[in-house]
Amino acid sequence: MNKISLNAQILLGTLMGVLLGLWFSMLGQESTVTQNGLYVAKLVGTLFIDLLRMVLIPLVFTSIVVGVANLRSHQQMNRVWLSTLGFFALTMALAIMLGLMAANLFQPGSGLQLALFQDAMQGFQGTQMPLPDFFAHFLHSLFQNPIAALAQGNVLAVVVFALLLGIALVVGGQRYRNILILMQEFLELILMLVGWIMHLAPFGIMALLLQLVATQDMNLLTLLIQFIAVVIGATLLHGLVVLPLILYFTTGMTPLKFWRGAREALITAFATSSSAATLPITLRCAEQHLHVKRDIAGFVIPLGATMNMDGTALYEAIAALFIANLMGIELSFMQQLIVFMTAMLAAMGAPGIPSAGMVTMVLVLQAVGLPAEAIAILLPIDRLLDTFRTMVNVEGDLVGSLVVQKWVATSNISKNGGDPIT
Repeated sequence: MNKISLNAQILLGTLMGVLLGLWFSMLGQESTVTQNGLYVAKLVGTLFIDLLRMVLIPLVFTSIVVGVANLRSHQQMNRVWLSTLGFFALTMALAIMLGLMAANLFQPGSGLQLALFQDAMQGFQGTQMPLPDFFAHFLHSLFQNPIAALAQGNVLAVVVFALLLGIALVVGGQRYRNILILMQEFLELILMLVGWIMHLAPFGIMALLLQLVATQDMNLLTLLIQFIAVVIGATLLHGLVVLPLILYFTTGMTPLKFWRGAREALITAFATSSSAATLPITLRCAEQHLHVKRDIAGFVIPLGATMNMDGTALYEAIAALFIANLMGIELSFMQQLIVFMTAMLAAMGAPGIPSAGMVTMVLVLQAVGLPAEAIAILLPIDRLLDTFRTMVNVEGDLVGSLVVQKWVATSNISKNGGDPIT
């Protein structure tokens, strides 16, 4: 195994996971082989996810503190802020528009009978949350006790505190130089741990994909095949065409070169369905394979993992129109514009709220008067669709780090009339 590259091992693990999952699915859930195999896969997959989560919070905290401090020392912070937020807003807007166009073109759900889902809807209670309450919870989640946020894994609150601490370290200057050096050394240690964890990645990804393939309800997938096809097709179109085109025209990097460098992170995102859990590997790919400077990657990627959700925004827009079609309701242009705005806000996440993903989807439905209980239709297939949208979310973060680096470098060249500041 030592002679095979880690990328090749991960690809092999992906293939093995899918093939074993299909085999277990054919054997049936009652088979002893299937039950034992799924038990072992669950142990291995859980171990891999837990290891990634173990290093997540210290990695987010130290990378942002160090990244902000280094950016401020180069007087680049304003340009990075503006470039990062501008990129996030642009790509999420493009993703939502693509989702709305696909939903209007293919009309998923228009041929299905809602009566088929009455049992599911009756057994589900949607979490009601008006828009003002959503904003109140969202703002409250930004400013938490940092010790509690670190202990509870509240990523967005950790990001906010790390941003403030990084700025404070720069304002304090040489007086706090030792603290900054300590943070830099701690970041190096965490990255070393990430390197160790990556040796388990082929086995963890194989186990996670095995569970996903073996436990899917094929009857339900067949029933909702049109909706699933529209979501996956639009998501892949955004990930395979829109984002690579933005990257190519901005930086000149070819899609093939990008995918080679991002492969580890994209496969891990697909298997784990978690941008946060994938974050250690995303940072590793950005810095080591795609050659993004550590100060840029350490700022853009952790922020993107909490705010830049292209796949999620696209999915929520299509899902809203899908449920409207099931109800026999035709959403007007103004209602679809409300879906556009609400999906962009909701896709940024709502840390600190129980079942945050469900709350944000309910928020989009309520914005145009659709019943919150209809979300029960989506729950059984959400795990499958989550794999694709998470992969595109992570791809957006990696593309964003490369684009922001290019924009900042170009800005420095035009401002200084020479080489970019490094």
